[in-house]
Parts: sequence; C-alpha cells; structure tokens
Amino acid sequence: MFKIAIYLLGLVFISIFILPFFYTVSPYDLNPSEILASPSFSHIFGTDRLGRDVLARVLLGGQTSLIIGILSASIASFIGLFIGITAGYFKGKIDKSIVILIDLFLTFPTFFLLLALVSYIQASALVLIIVISITGWMSMARLIRSESFAIGNKSFIKILKLSNVSNLKIIFKYFAPLLAPIFLISFTFGVGGAILAESGLSFLGLGINPPDMSWGSLLSDGKAVIDISWWVSFFPGLFIFLVTFCLIQISDYLQQKANTKEVIN
Repeated sequence: MFKIAIYLLGLVFISIFILPFFYTVSPYDLNPSEILASPSFSHIFGTDRLGRDVLARVLLGGQTSLIIGILSASIASFIGLFIGITAGYFKGKIDKSIVILIDLFLTFPTFFLLLALVSYIQASALVLIIVISITGWMSMARLIRSESFAIGNKSFIKILKLSNVSNLKIIFKYFAPLLAPIFLISFTFGVGGAILAESGLSFLGLGINPPDMSWGSLLSDGKAVIDISWWVSFFPGLFIFLVTFCLIQISDYLQQKANTKEVIN
C-alpha cells in the first residue's frame, strides 16, 4: 500500500503542477452554451454553472491547496520541533512554561480557533498559511518534547553535557537525527491536516476568495447544484481524498518502520 500511495501521490502532484502546461483550457473562461455540461471528451471533468471547465479549475485550485498545505505544515512542524526540543532538552522551568503554552493552545478546538482568526482577517493564501501554521504546531511540539526527554536521559547525552559540549552541537548533531523519523511522521500528517483545514475554511466561504480558487472553494461552488451536477463537487473532493489518504498511508508506513527499528534496537 505504501508504494501505491507514493505513486498515486506523485501522479497527483504531476497532474496538478505539470498538466496545466499541456492542458491549456482557461479556468476562468465563461461558456454560456455549455453550462453544467457533464463530463465528456471536450470537458473531461464537465463544466460548472457558469460554463467554466472543471478540470482546469481543479488543477489551478489544487496548486493553491497543495502550496498552502505544504508550506503551513512545514512552518508548523519547524515551530513544533524548536519548541519541543527546547522543552525536552532544557527541562525545568522552561519545560513547564512551554507545557502551559501548549495546553493553552490545545484548550481551544483547532478548527474553531481557525474560524475565529480568519473571521477578523481578510483571507488570502498567505494569511491562511500563517493562520494554519499558528494553530497546527502543538501536536508536533508534544511528540518532540516527549522523545527529547527520552533522548536527554541517555547516558551519552549526559556525558556530552558533563564534557561541556555546546548545547547547539548536542541538539543538531545528536538530537536531530534521532528525532527525524518522528518529525517526518508528524509532518506528513500535518500536510493532510492543513489541506483539510484550508478546504474546510474555503468551503465555508472564509478561505480563498474568487477569482482565486482552491479545492475547498470549488467544493463550495458545487454544493448548490450537487443534486443535478455531481461532477462539480465530486472531482475536487476526490483529489482532497486522494492526497490525504496517500499521506496517511505514507505516515503509517513511516511509523511502522520507526517502531520496528526501536524494537530491534
């Protein structure tokens, strides 16, 4: 299943970022004579209620969704990594303060916190990246903190500290390689979660605004005609499902590999 997920995810990325160079139909052109046309050779994914080509819109919207998902997950993951290592390595008062901060953020349901933030800010791709990053680092921080505690208690780390080796050298040379599997596992989950968060906000009309588009906004556009034109919502929803499903499969595989390695060690 892991290999299938990798190939399928690669195919999706190639389709989203490479196919628009060959499939040159404009996602903005209106065609009154082909409103809500069903999938055909001329319009592979059909058209929407303004006669716009759904495939072209799914491809362009996918670029927005994937860029937001990857960038926001990257920022959130590195924030969580920094905070988690800081708490687990230095411990004491620093750790207690960070735990309080994490618990404070976790007190609010993440999606409702997203809604609260974007309702006061004019949404754009950059704003969504920042907002999703701010609300998505806690899980990574908790995982890294827990593992950092375990690594910090190892005898060779204690010897390095007693030998007055600099904290930065210990963290980058010894902590980072051991934390890499957990980081990758959490990051893959984070990308899927960020894509779903953006899609949810855009579906509710609080995310990407016209004329820009994302998979979530395309889903929202199709909900009014879903009874008579299933394809308008189906295809962006299908791509969201494929990407998140593949990322979950990849994350599960990495977790199994990490657990197997721990058992062997």
